[in-house]
Amino acid sequence: MEESKKESGEEKMEALLSVLQRHPGLSVLVCALMFRVAHRLLQNLPVPKAVAVDDFRSWKWRNLSVSMVHSLLTGTWAVTCVIISPEMTTSIHSFYTAPAYMLICISSGYFVQDAGDIILTGHARGSWEFLIHHVLVLWCFLYSLYSHLYVAGAVVALFVEVNSVTLHLRLMLKLASQQSSPLYQINKFLNLFTYIVFRLSAQFYLTYYIVQNYSWMDKGGYFLVTMTLMNTMILIYFYRLLRADFFPRSRAHRAKWHPQQCQEVPH
Repeated sequence: MEESKKESGEEKMEALLSVLQRHPGLSVLVCALMFRVAHRLLQNLPVPKAVAVDDFRSWKWRNLSVSMVHSLLTGTWAVTCVIISPEMTTSIHSFYTAPAYMLICISSGYFVQDAGDIILTGHARGSWEFLIHHVLVLWCFLYSLYSHLYVAGAVVALFVEVNSVTLHLRLMLKLASQQSSPLYQINKFLNLFTYIVFRLSAQFYLTYYIVQNYSWMDKGGYFLVTMTLMNTMILIYFYRLLRADFFPRSRAHRAKWHPQQCQEVPH
């Protein structure tokens, strides 16, 4: 009986995968719509007073709330995929599973939704770094969805979302003016740990894989350029993070902090 249920579940998963692979673009748009619905639902939740009185803080809080949902979902999903199928770390070029392919569809939908939210709400100028990041990610993810190559690599890349959870929490606490709270102090150390273990390590591992296998990889040059740009960005943000949380200039400088001056790491 249990084997029969397992086989039935696998058949349904394969059937869903077949649909997604036939219509990857439409699948991404459907996922983007799902995140937009989540965005609308999250607006019904109460927000801190410090957030509610400022238009930019209010928008950023709503935007981060959706990002937090994405990070909790995809970070956990990515790590689970690799635990179940360790081959993803060594067969990055061609290996993938149905859950892994679905994960990339869902995550691509989020990046489409987030880019749209930034542009349509008039925050493109102040968030241009995020838009560049989203374009780089989307071109890689969409290539994987259409070609069925590097899906495992995209899954490993989503390890960074584990760190994004603590990054989003950090900025949400700042928006709520809770920089002196015990939660912020604990989170800044967790954030540093996850940044190194999940963000830097995942990015550098993928870069190492591309360099080692560059001679035979499909679109190797494009991926190497993309990873180089991404690595440059995350190292700059890592420096900013260390300076802001561990080596602040002065108390007077911290007191003048404004949410529009704060740039989180693109997720």
